[in-house]
Amino acid sequence: MNSILLHACCAPCATYVIEWLQDNGYNITGFFYNPNIFPVEEYQKRKKCMGEYLKLVKMPAVFVENDVQTAAGNCLACYEKRLWTTANYGKNNGFSFFSTTLLISPFQKHDLIKEIGLRIGEELGIEFFYYDFREGYKRSRDLSLKNNLYRQKYCGCLESKIKREEKDEQIA
Repeated sequence: MNSILLHACCAPCATYVIEWLQDNGYNITGFFYNPNIFPVEEYQKRKKCMGEYLKLVKMPAVFVENDVQTAAGNCLACYEKRLWTTANYGKNNGFSFFSTTLLISPFQKHDLIKEIGLRIGEELGIEFFYYDFREGYKRSRDLSLKNNLYRQKYCGCLESKIKREEKDEQIA
């Protein structure tokens, strides 16, 4: 069975990944676990939008409650925490694979995500499904606009929020 537990960072990133996986015969369950998102209001917006989108595409989902901003302020720790939690849940609930929508973003550390996913999959005994979804980034933007999805301007952690605000100030 091609069951895949898909860690979803946000609805916009999930759009194309879900479309691709469905088109390729995968039985997908969404997994929303994102302790990196700051502040709590931002977390709630992303969670609400994710839930609404998964209902729209009639996809089952698991929402894991977490303390907002519990991931360390570095990408490595953040990726490890989210992927480990996804893989562990997937292994304990009979999924064939786990993956993440982070693989669609040209702004994420793609090779690091792949390396961590493969390592955690091997450690826990569940296969990490790797695919370079960046080819669908433009499509994900189009689907997000079409479905009027909330589109955030930063990754989620406090550090990425500050960097985005500094960039916006330089442009202004």
